[in-house]
Amino acid sequence: MTADDADAPWLVVIDPQRIFAEPPSPWAAPDFDAIVEPVRRLAEVHPGRVVVTRFVAPQRPTGSWEPYYREWSFAQVPDGDPLYEVVPTLRDLPAAVVTEPTFGKWTPALRALTGPTPHLRLTGAATDCCVLSTALAAADGGAQVDVVADACAGSSEDNHRRALGAMALYAPQITVVTSADVLA
Repeated sequence: MTADDADAPWLVVIDPQRIFAEPPSPWAAPDFDAIVEPVRRLAEVHPGRVVVTRFVAPQRPTGSWEPYYREWSFAQVPDGDPLYEVVPTLRDLPAAVVTEPTFGKWTPALRALTGPTPHLRLTGAATDCCVLSTALAAADGGAQVDVVADACAGSSEDNHRRALGAMALYAPQITVVTSADVLA
């Protein structure tokens, strides 16, 4: 696969950040470390077509984000705070970076990189929040979405499974696959 292949899938590594990977963050996915190697292997087979997304808090939350950040005030830090850094084990991925203050990453910035109706392969954290939000919006926008189950980490194993089950209901627009399926 080359970056020139217009039909080739894009690997989107959703929010591989310290805030979602490392305790004591209350948002740390307990199985985050297990997804690092599958993500790295997947990145190798998507040369020139890898995007890493980053979640950051808005400077001035509005609407439903106001009570959200009252409840989760620890995350209301500037973009440059260490909490929002990409984890060291994935920091060197050759990737474009999209930073957004939203759960879902299917935004104009991501579409500008991938095109309006791409084939996306989603990995990252958390399966039951940002991955789910991105998958549903992307499929609704016309993208073909593969969610790579063993390259996603949820807030808990149960929530991970439940989110995968919910996304599987959207077949054939969203397909739940494994890294072995993709690498085969």
